[in-house]
This record gives sequence, C-alpha cells and structure tokens, in this order.
Amino acid sequence: MSWLRSFRCRTAGRREGRTGHRTGRLPEHLGPPPSGFALLPWLLMGMGAFSNLFQGRTPNPWIGGIGLLVFNSLYIHVVFRAFTKEAREARSTRGALIALGVVTCLLGGLYGGSWLLFFPLLGLAAGAIVRGPWLGRTGIGLSVLAGVVAGLRDGWGAVNVAYGTFLSTMVTAAILSLSDAVRELRAAREELAHQAVEKERLRFSRDLHDLLGHTLSVIVVKSEAARRLAPRDLDAALVQVSDIESVGRQALTEIREAVTGYREGSLATDLDRARSALLAAGIEPVVRQSGPPLSAQAEALLGWVVREAVTNAVRHSGARRCSITVDGGSERVRVRVSDDGAGVSAPAGASPAVLPGIGGTGLTGLTERLAAAGGLLEAGPGVRGGFVVTAELPVGVAAA
Repeated sequence: MSWLRSFRCRTAGRREGRTGHRTGRLPEHLGPPPSGFALLPWLLMGMGAFSNLFQGRTPNPWIGGIGLLVFNSLYIHVVFRAFTKEAREARSTRGALIALGVVTCLLGGLYGGSWLLFFPLLGLAAGAIVRGPWLGRTGIGLSVLAGVVAGLRDGWGAVNVAYGTFLSTMVTAAILSLSDAVRELRAAREELAHQAVEKERLRFSRDLHDLLGHTLSVIVVKSEAARRLAPRDLDAALVQVSDIESVGRQALTEIREAVTGYREGSLATDLDRARSALLAAGIEPVVRQSGPPLSAQAEALLGWVVREAVTNAVRHSGARRCSITVDGGSERVRVRVSDDGAGVSAPAGASPAVLPGIGGTGLTGLTERLAAAGGLLEAGPGVRGGFVVTAELPVGVAAA
C-alpha cells in the first residue's frame, strides 16, 4: 500500500500548494522524504538493450541477460541505500557501486550501442551516493571511463555518452543535496521555534515568580502590620493600607509589562520598596549605594536580586537587621544582601563562605539569569551567621 500513501501525500501537497498561493503562505508539508523509488524510472533507459536481447540481436544472449539482471539488481540496491547517510557511507554500498561500474564497463565494452546508455545510469547512482569533495573527481572520472569505453565501440558517439554520464552524476548529486539541505533547514527552523517558545515560557514563569512572590510578601507583611496597628493607632494602620493599595496597583502594572515582555526595572525603586517591606516586617534596613550609573538591563537584573533576597529575609530569616549594599566599579557592579537571622546550615565540610546553588526556584532562576548575562550569583550562610546573597554583573551588560 506504499503507492497509496505516496498518492495521498502528493494529493495533500498539491492542495496545500494551492492554498499557499491563495493565502500567500508557503505550505508546511513538504511531502514524503525522497527514496529509491524516485530513481527507478530511469531504468527505462535500458529498454533498448532489453529489446535487443529479447529480439535476439545480441550475441551470447545468456551473458547479456545475466549482465542485465546483475546491473538492475545492483542499481536498485545502491539507489535505495542512497537516502540514509549511514547506509550511503557504508563500505558495502561503495563496494556495490564499484561492482556496478565493473558490470557497466563489461556490458558496454562487449555489446556497445544501446548498452552504452548504462553509463549515464551508473553516473546517476554514483551522484546519489558520492557527495561532497569527491563528487567532482568522481564525475570526471566516470565521464572519462565512459568516453574511453564508448570510443572503442562507437567512435565519436562517445562524446554524447561521456557528457550524459557527467551530467547525470552532477545533477543527481545537486538535486539530492539540495533536498537534504531544505529538510535540514526546516528541521532547524522548527527546533529554533521550539527553543524560542521554551525560552519565553521560562522567562514568563521567572517573572511571575519574582513579581508575585515579592509583591504578595509585601502585602502580607503590611496587612499584618495594619492589623496590629488598627486597635491603637488608626492613622498608622491607614498608612499601611494605603501602601498595600499602592503595591497592588504597581504589581498589576508590572504583571502587564511582564506579559508583554517590555518590563525594565529600576534599581532605585526596588531599593525603596525593599526598605519599605523590611520596615513593615520589623527588620531594620541598611541601604548603601555607590558607583556610576548602570544600564537599564543591569538595573533590572540586580533589582530582581534585591527583590528575591529581601523577600526571603522577610519570609524566613527572623532577622532584626538587613543590609543591602550596591557597589559599582568601572567594569563590574556588585550587590550584597545580608541579614542577621537564623540563616541555613552549611553542608558538612563546606567552606563557611557563601555557597553557590543554594535556594529554591527564585535563586535558581536568578543564577541562570545572571549567568546568561555574564555575571554570577552566590547564596549561603554568612561567616558570622545569617544569610548572604551576592550578585555580580558587568556594568554594560546587554539584555539577556
């Protein structure tokens, strides 16, 4: 039923082609991959030799018949192995091609005439197998061989045989190589599209985690502060409620910007919000910033670090004091967020210095973000206790 599947594929391809002409888009379906069936009709070039053999015009017909059977068998074997790279480069395939050349020379030299048309068929099989740097030498060599054998039999008619052999070799190789290149490019395009989707999905999940995690933590802390202040200081509680409204509105804006992929963070804004969140949680903030102005991309990345580190401090540290230091140099900028809370226990045998790779989804995502931009992030217990997050970036970092 392979012929039926091929017919359906061709019919579907014609339908998609007509649709593409109407809509202006190229069809996605390129049809079934080429196979040896595409090269079988060329065996009809040997019908003249078969006719001479059948009509008794060929001397020693048993030799001619066996040679014709062997040639056709070798040709079919070779062309069906030409469409798989592993089979095409196998020694058995090259051996079969050499045997096909020997049989072609014997039949052409013995009988001449229409039997010399087997040389272009040999060139076609060779073009399907031999591709790359050896193609030109193979085509020229087969053409010379065909010209010599045909010249010994038919004189000046050898020019047409040699030219046909060279042409069939080069054209077959060019068409099949182009077909392979088109399919490889299409596969590469699909892979790039898949990677782009995965990259956008990862960006979106990171943005949502960082945005919602920090914002909701601030809202929870300020809500608790408002609940504690309400019985004794209504005005202070209303200030906290106003802050909650402001944070909520800002979060809605940032989520919309994250969805469209146009969000550019401001480090100064993130530092102010971090100070406000720490104060609402009862943690004393200490913020220091120095150095030259940073690019928008660097500020956005470092703002994510400040958000995540402060969110973790508010949620988990139980600290009384949190220090945020931004120190910019001529080439790199460094952000360090440390607290005096409970911290985490260092693994056995590990250095008391900051440890890379500690943390949940947020720190893992930030590590990947900074690494893609040429920076680094380390997180772990501090030398004197607490927890320390350190990030470094090139000052002129491009969008990652």
